Formats: sequence, C-alpha cells, structure tokens
Amino acid sequence: MTDRPNPDDALRDWLRATWQLGPDDHLHVGVVGQSTAGARRRNLVLEITGGPRPGRYVATVLPTADIAILSMVDEAAIRMLARDHGVPVPEVIGVSVDESVLGGQFFISEFIAGETIPRRLLRLVREHDIGARIVGQLGEAFARLHEIDPALAPAAIGAPPAPVGAALDAVSTVIDNLLQPEPAFSYALRWLREHRPTEPPQRRIVHADVRTGNIIVDHTGLRSILDWETAKVGDPMEDLAWVCTRMWRFGEDHFTVGGLGTVDQLRDAYVAAGGTWDEQRFHWWRVLVTMRWGTGLAGQAAMHLDGRFSSVVMAASGRRVAELAYDALTLIDAG
Repeated sequence: MTDRPNPDDALRDWLRATWQLGPDDHLHVGVVGQSTAGARRRNLVLEITGGPRPGRYVATVLPTADIAILSMVDEAAIRMLARDHGVPVPEVIGVSVDESVLGGQFFISEFIAGETIPRRLLRLVREHDIGARIVGQLGEAFARLHEIDPALAPAAIGAPPAPVGAALDAVSTVIDNLLQPEPAFSYALRWLREHRPTEPPQRRIVHADVRTGNIIVDHTGLRSILDWETAKVGDPMEDLAWVCTRMWRFGEDHFTVGGLGTVDQLRDAYVAAGGTWDEQRFHWWRVLVTMRWGTGLAGQAAMHLDGRFSSVVMAASGRRVAELAYDALTLIDAG
C-alpha cells in the first residue's frame, strides 16, 4: 500500500488541474497550520502563491463520507447561495469529492481572520463591548438567509412536507433508540406534541447550526458564519431558537443569544431586516432544539462506543446529556 501524497503536493496538483494551469505556470501550495473544526471535520490553513487566486485559504476536510450530512458539493453550493444574498460567508473557490486527494471530501474557501473558539471569542466581545452589535448582525443575516427562494437551493436541501412534524418524528425516533432511557426527554416529547404549532406558513432555507463556535468574530463584529452542513428548508424560527440554546453561552447565561446579547436585540434586528417573528413558535422550537441537541450528544457518544467514529470529543459528548435534559425542562417550566 502506498502512502497518501503530501497534502501540499496533492492540493497543488488538484488546483493545477482545476484551474487548468500549464506546466510553466507557477503554483505553490503550503499547509501552514490547522484550525478547529469541531468533532467531525478538520481544517487546513493554506498559503497559495501563483495561479489565478493567490492568498490564504482553508481546506475543510470531511474524514469519512459515512458521517456526512450534506455532500461537500451541496454545502459549498448553499454557502455561495447565501453569500450571493448578503449573508457573511467565506467564498468557496473549489470543491472535491475525490477522497484520494486529502483522505476525504473537501472544499477550499477564503481564510477569514478572527476568533471562533467560544471562550476566547466571548472575551474579545467583552473587551470591545460588541455583543449587541454581533447579535444585531446575526439577526440581519438570518433575515437575509430566510428571504432566499428555496427553489434556488441544491436539490439535496429539499423541503420536508411538514417541518414541525418531521422534527418531532426525528426526535421521537432518536429517543426510541437511546442506549439508556431518559425520562426527562420522554416528558419533553409529550409536551412538544401537546403544544405542537401549525406548520410554518413559509418554508425557507435555514442554516440550523448558527451558534457561538460556528461564527467568526473580530473587534469589528461578525465576520462570517461557518459550517453549513446542516442547512435545509424548514421553519425560520428554528434558526432563531437554536442560537439561543444555553449550551452556546459558555457561562454567560445572562445573555441568551450565544452569550452575546438578548433575545430583544435579536428580534428587533431580524424584524427590522424584514424577518417575521412568532413568539409562540420561537418558544416551541427552543424546547425542541434543546432536546434534539441532548439526544444528538447521546448519539455522538454511541458512535464512539460502537466504533463507528472513535473520538474523545464524541465520547465526552455523553456527559452533557443530563444538562440538556435539565435545560429542556427549565424551558417548559418557564413557558
């Protein structure tokens, strides 16, 4: 068995073919570092000299297609669609499903300077007092995303016939397959069914994972929204609820929106940019996404335990399940 090529050389050869460069055209690609990409993916920071697009970029690599939510091709397409409609997203300059190049599907996007690691990001926000500004920018970005005609999205990002019903069914299935029973989740599921809202009057493209950790921030505010692998067509209120989940506040619990600011600030910016806010649907989705993340963490731990994707990050996910069960019950009580 031959060793996989050096990533510098492999990316250079792939870009040379993608850009249709001749043998005399200069092109050099250097992997100069790695940046965090969560439990599922890895990011290689690249310096490219020569060719039509010299500069600093990031290659986002999915280690195995077995854990793909969207293909890298579809994720790149939805990123560029959002970018074209004014959502702050890094430009994608190339995408590949050829796993022989880097050991997995990947795309290359522009490097955006700033902070992503939550606790460091929140320290930066406090230092420059820009939390309210970022929440306002998030509200505007959500409104722009939710304005996009879903017909423009890749076919893989199809609309379920009933987003609310589909979300309930998915959570119910996960609960039925937990490694051990969780009574709090069963109770929350019953509450969700009893308080189920009508299906959304408009189904729009939603990111479904905007949170502290999936955004880039610098001293000027929001620079970019990352990780679009969960994008889909659904209820816009799901996006607004998800960013308010307590898990994303990292100790800054007095600021409901990702430890950055308040729900009022998010609502005002969203409505001012053309979005439609529904308080009842917002609360229902807050309960559902909290419970869904709790069951998702249980699923990640199960993937480590049964060997599908061995990772200490996936294993550690299991210790947070009880916390999410508590959060779901707290939200129900507050409602």
